[in-house]
Amino acid sequence: MNLLCLDVGSTWTKGALVSPDGELLGTAAHATTPPEVLTGIGAVARALDAADARVLACSSAGGGLRLAVVGQERLVSVEAGHRVALSAGAKVVHVAAGRLDGAGLRALRSARPDVLLLVGGTDGGAADVLLHNAKRLAANRIGVPVVLAGNAAARDRAVALLRERGRTVVPTGNVLPDVGELAPGPARAAIREVFLRHVIGGKGLSRGPRFRRLVRTVTPDAVLSGVARLAAHRDTPGAVLVVDVGGATTDVYSAVSTVDDPEDERHAVGLPADRRTVEGDIGLRWSAPGVVADAVAERLLSESESAGLTGIAAGLAADPGTVSSEVDIRLAGLAAVLAVRRHLRMIDGRLGPHGAGLLVLSGGAFRHAEPAGLTAVEHALRTDPALRPVLRTARFTVDRDYVLAPAGLLAEAGQQRAADRLLLRLGAAVAGHRQDRG
Repeated sequence: MNLLCLDVGSTWTKGALVSPDGELLGTAAHATTPPEVLTGIGAVARALDAADARVLACSSAGGGLRLAVVGQERLVSVEAGHRVALSAGAKVVHVAAGRLDGAGLRALRSARPDVLLLVGGTDGGAADVLLHNAKRLAANRIGVPVVLAGNAAARDRAVALLRERGRTVVPTGNVLPDVGELAPGPARAAIREVFLRHVIGGKGLSRGPRFRRLVRTVTPDAVLSGVARLAAHRDTPGAVLVVDVGGATTDVYSAVSTVDDPEDERHAVGLPADRRTVEGDIGLRWSAPGVVADAVAERLLSESESAGLTGIAAGLAADPGTVSSEVDIRLAGLAAVLAVRRHLRMIDGRLGPHGAGLLVLSGGAFRHAEPAGLTAVEHALRTDPALRPVLRTARFTVDRDYVLAPAGLLAEAGQQRAADRLLLRLGAAVAGHRQDRG
């Protein structure tokens, strides 16, 4: 049976029809159709003649997964929770540290999270802050689901405080079981489960339960799985780095190749081998002004060019439907440099001993760009002083067929061979892009 891999985004619903052995049979897209996204899904299925295919879906529609983190001490508990959230396909919209007070609760509510990650304390350590925060969250009008991933010794008491006020709480393993030991897996799995069970049905995307049953994960988590799969099956050293530039955000994913020495990735608050950061202030439409402003701040633009781009970016933000391919590739290149810089700062530059072996550019601006535009973007990334040590030997490619999310869905559904064959298209694209450059 063929497999229909769907990515239901806020703007577009994209589909890839894949044979059981991983051959890409076709792709299609349709505008996402809230309040009934099944209409757009049906249009994609008809375009691909996929009525009898098995459906695997991910979604970031409705703004994706908005997550708030409440912890005990910013440099330890909150930072650990923040990194877990970023690797779980979530956009962190609020971070709080210490005992919640009235002002802290008001700030938390105003951030409008979909899920709250409550952390604090090592196992058997201090529990007073965690229990205080659980009590305040239970008593106040913050009704979103809570993933509790703090001190195991206080877990049952914290759960009881939340549940006696009717709050939805999912207890899981501590993200920081001991000093210097980060255990992100249980919290990441719990966040995904909460998204599927409690969040996606409340986004106003569909009137019945079918869409909720179709969706297996949030889109960034599917992409991260595809990136991790790509890194795990590379036969050459070097991490995989993916830059996905959208209209509102720019996401960066990295995964360390299994050829690299895993010891090099260990660190005081350990980082998972596969990571994601999301930059909510840089994109090609709604966040275009942020690209120009940050590029000026980081001295990537001359004064004369920034003056011209400032007005153009404001126009794109005001009218996101504007088509401007030449400006798009320039803004996309700037967004890519800025986002990779931030990603490397977040992970302390740790991409393994060999840096990046493969960099994949994703997003419509790159897929539709002319070869000269892509060459300019590659040159900007490869020669940037902050990125040159990491990217100096990396191969560049473009995810023209948008295969990373489908590959991640296939891998998570147990279709590893199909996922691996689909990912080979990125290898073929590398060779083709190099031939284009001569």
